[in-house]
Amino acid sequence: MTSAYPLGKLPAAHLSRLLAQYAPSDPAVIVGPRVGEDVAVVEISPDCYLVAKSDPITFATDEIGWYAVHVNANDIACSGARPRWWMPTLLLPEGISTPELVDTIFAQMDDACTQVGAQLIGGHTEITYDLGRPLIVGAMLGQVPSHEMVTTAGARPGDVLVLTKGIAVEGTAIMAREMADELAGQLPPDLIERSRGFLHEPGISVVRDAQIAIAAAPGDIHAMHDPTEGGLATGLHELAAASGCRLEISEDDLPILPETGLICELFGLDPLGLIASGSLLIAVAPGAVDTVTQALTAGGIAATVIGRVVAPGEQVKIIRAGERRPLPHFERDELARLLETRA
Repeated sequence: MTSAYPLGKLPAAHLSRLLAQYAPSDPAVIVGPRVGEDVAVVEISPDCYLVAKSDPITFATDEIGWYAVHVNANDIACSGARPRWWMPTLLLPEGISTPELVDTIFAQMDDACTQVGAQLIGGHTEITYDLGRPLIVGAMLGQVPSHEMVTTAGARPGDVLVLTKGIAVEGTAIMAREMADELAGQLPPDLIERSRGFLHEPGISVVRDAQIAIAAAPGDIHAMHDPTEGGLATGLHELAAASGCRLEISEDDLPILPETGLICELFGLDPLGLIASGSLLIAVAPGAVDTVTQALTAGGIAATVIGRVVAPGEQVKIIRAGERRPLPHFERDELARLLETRA
C-alpha cells in the first residue's frame, strides 16, 4: 500500500515531475510553474508584465486576514513588482462563523492591503463543512516593467547573499500566538508577548525590504526570495535549484532571533527549518552590497551578509566550525512537525 504524505509541502521531486508534465505552452507566459519560483509572470504588453501569486494560510488562525495578504504580497515584491490586486477565497467553518468573525477578517485584509498598496477586487467566501478553523487561499496580482523584473533564478556566481531582519519571524509569531498556554510558565511573559508582536514588528512583510533594495541598486539585485514554509534552509535550496548555482553560507553569520532560538529549543525545533516569512533573501552583485545593506539599515531594516553564490551547481553548503557541510533539507516545516505531534 502506498503511504500517505505527511503534513507540509509536496515533495520537490514529485512536484517537479508534475510541473514538467503540465507546463504551459502559451508564449505569453514568461515565468511558468517551477520549483523555487514563487510567482507566475505573463506578458501583457512588450514593456509590462503581470505577476501573479497564490498562497494559502493554513498554520495561523489569529489575524489570518493580515497574514494572507502579506505572504502573497511578499512574493509579488520579490519579483520587483508592485502588489496591486487582491482576490481571496475565504472558507469558514459551519457553526462558529459569526458576523463579527467575518467582519474582523475582512478588516484585517483591508488594513494589510492598505499597507502594501493593493486593493480587494474579488474572490469568494463560503461557509463549509468539516473545517475546524477559517482558511484563506489568496491570489495577489501585480505589475512590473519588463526590464525591472527579478526572478529567483537570476542569482549568479559571485553574488553576495544578504538576509533582512532575522529568522524566523513568522514561525515565532505563530507559536507565541497559537501555543501561548504551553509557553506560559516556561518562558518570561515579556518574551512571549514580544514574540507575539513579531507579526507587526519586525513584521512578516518584505515588500518594503524589496523596494528599498531595488531602489538602492537598480540592476544589481539579481535574485530575491522570501523563505516561507520550510524556513531559511528550504529558501536557500529553492534559490540554488532555480538559479542552478551553488551557495555557501556561514552558520556564525545567521541572524537567528533570540526569541526564536529560545522557543525552538523549548519545542526541540531547528530554526533553519521554521516557516520564516518576514525575512528577504537577496542575491546582490558584490560591488553593490554595501550600498544595499546601508540603504536597508537606514530604512530601519536589519541586513546581514550570510554567504555567497560561489559556482554553477545546485548545492547549498553551510560552514560550521570551519568545515563545509551540506545544508540540511527539511521535507516539511518544523512547525508542521510540531503540530503533527500535537494532533
